[in-house]
Amino acid sequence: MSEFVVEMKDIVKTFGQVQAVKNGQFTLRKGEIHSLIGENGAGKSTMMKLLYGMYPINSGEIIIKGERMSELTPKMAIERGIGMVHQEFMLVQELTVLENIVLGFEPKKGLRIDFDKARKDVNKYIEEYNMEVQLDKRISQISVGEAQRVEIIKTLMRGADTIILDEPTAVLTPQEAERLFEILENLRAGGKSIVFISHKLNEVMQISDRISVMRQGQYMGTVNKTETSPLDLTKRMIGREVFLNIEKDYGQAGEKILDVQDVWVSSHKETSKIRGMSLSVHAGEIVGIAGIDGNGQSELIEAITGLRKVEKGRVIVCGQDVTNKSVRKIREAGLSHIPEDRNRMGLDRAMTIRDNLVAVQIDKAPFSNGGLMNISNQDHYSEEIVKEFDIRPTDYHLPTSSLSGGNAQKVVVAREVSIGNKLLIASQPTRGVDIGAIELIRNTLEKAKKAGTGVLLVSAELEEIISLSDRIIVIHEGKITGEMMASEANENNLGLLMMGGHVEEGGAQAG
Repeated sequence: MSEFVVEMKDIVKTFGQVQAVKNGQFTLRKGEIHSLIGENGAGKSTMMKLLYGMYPINSGEIIIKGERMSELTPKMAIERGIGMVHQEFMLVQELTVLENIVLGFEPKKGLRIDFDKARKDVNKYIEEYNMEVQLDKRISQISVGEAQRVEIIKTLMRGADTIILDEPTAVLTPQEAERLFEILENLRAGGKSIVFISHKLNEVMQISDRISVMRQGQYMGTVNKTETSPLDLTKRMIGREVFLNIEKDYGQAGEKILDVQDVWVSSHKETSKIRGMSLSVHAGEIVGIAGIDGNGQSELIEAITGLRKVEKGRVIVCGQDVTNKSVRKIREAGLSHIPEDRNRMGLDRAMTIRDNLVAVQIDKAPFSNGGLMNISNQDHYSEEIVKEFDIRPTDYHLPTSSLSGGNAQKVVVAREVSIGNKLLIASQPTRGVDIGAIELIRNTLEKAKKAGTGVLLVSAELEEIISLSDRIIVIHEGKITGEMMASEANENNLGLLMMGGHVEEGGAQAG
């Protein structure tokens, strides 16, 4: 009998002219965490969707618990103990947590759903694997981390002993990610097998038993965690070394580009209301905003960019008062915006790459003239941008929905930076993208700064804030708790300020 509960051999998968997987190989042992890593678009998610039966393979073999699968559907995969937690959670927002978990598998008492039995069954998994969820809350009322735990419990309720997690930490705070890792350890100790799809090498090195690498659809090998390093994995993923530490140019900051004056902004959450916040960004500097997610970062950015009403105070962009002006007017004042949610706010996924790249300039020369579109100029521009920002695939006529997360993010970054506006708001610019895209995006922000752009950077990654910023502002519950030069910052003093404490000369003090 094979030592593996899953074997995937010589897998080939194409979508039209695009060969997503050319030589896919993967094995999974019972009771292990096996990470599958690679750049966005490397084929790792496609491989696992093939295992889950979402697509048919073109050629190769899939063997589950010794059974060679001549065909495979999600129903067949579930029946064989395969569960998958997707990047985009498949939960009904207005149903309760309990209703979502049993949806489609409801225990019955006569013609009615037996919610008492459902609650008892679900609580077994909550207690066994130490997964805290609020069964009577609606999905719309819980955190992203809790929603992810709901998805995991759903797979367990359907009998999964192999759980595929597709980029599970892409939407989590560092604290939520640590909580997830504790749960995965509990699942492994309980005999479950875990596939962990990721591009975050520090997390992979923390959680994995074995690690498999893919590059451009090809299998690049499998290693034990104890026999590799982040540098080795990077070279396998990308074929070269990657440099995430930016050589910062501490040039003299120029004129004030953004001036936020005593701004008050409402929110449905008490902890994220903005209460009298003032800050500035000058030309040729990057100002980082550090804080635990949900402490007002999103509300601040939405107020600056015209997406949320300012109740009190003023927002000045390039000398113009743009308080509560339309998004279009604020852009015309000189603002570009990389939003935190590329799918909901940054892209029209049904439109082509080209149409997304020129979207905010479509009514201006050289892309149109007197109301007539200049398709030739749009094509020429798109071809140059796709090459400069290494957007893959390079066919800019493809719909943006065909792109991986990292390449979709490159489209947003390329569009906003290439406009050449004086102020760039970059909110979570590297969230959910691979290490190669992180390198490109960080270098792009530094290049924009050197060209004289003022950058306001919001990131959940403290390492990114420290690496890129000239100045750092820390916020907690909608208020600024501290400001310092990046050269003075570290994860300890920033972390204390993020929790509402304060830092005094000679040491940190609890708040």
